[in-house]
Amino acid sequence: MARVFDDFAAAAEYLIKENYTRPEKLAIMGASNGGLLMGAMITQHPDLFRTAVSSVGIYDMLRVELAPNGAFNVTEFGTVKDPEQFKALYGYSPYHHVVDGTKYPSVLMMTGANDGRVAPYHSRKMTARLFDANKSANRILLRTSSSAGHGIGTALSERIKQLADIYAFLFAQLRVSSFVIDSGFVIHLRSMPLCAHPMHQRVHRAKRQF
Repeated sequence: MARVFDDFAAAAEYLIKENYTRPEKLAIMGASNGGLLMGAMITQHPDLFRTAVSSVGIYDMLRVELAPNGAFNVTEFGTVKDPEQFKALYGYSPYHHVVDGTKYPSVLMMTGANDGRVAPYHSRKMTARLFDANKSANRILLRTSSSAGHGIGTALSERIKQLADIYAFLFAQLRVSSFVIDSGFVIHLRSMPLCAHPMHQRVHRAKRQF
């Protein structure tokens, strides 16, 4: 598992080294196992990027098997009952590697109240821990959807709200002032005002919150 984290960090470092971007202009995003990856990046490389969006991720690797879906996760990650596996799980567990007084990047955690795959408490406790430990002025936020689960089956209306809030957060943190989102949700950066599309209007309203 650690190689996944190292590979992701190496990719970000390459983009910076080759002048494709700078840490203050770099955003990362992941969901589910990708959320775990985001948690690891936030705790292992807090100075490598400006902001992170992490959705429905596992952050406390020592308690994940106690959840209703724990048996499934044991087959994928291992069990704390085995000393060697415990050591490996603790080695990258994001929640256990949040350090008080660290300057963390801005973070938007997202979860669904009806998530049967990854218990929502992961996002809640990780957000609280980061909020308490963070020494920077960057925002640590949690977005909870009362109608969504792990992602599959999410209503289109809720998905639009999620995307609007994600884009609003990222644009605010990266200081992007203008953008257009077409019907395929592809982002094009242009120097033009927002049009009257309902999604644009929601992004514009949500952006004020961040």
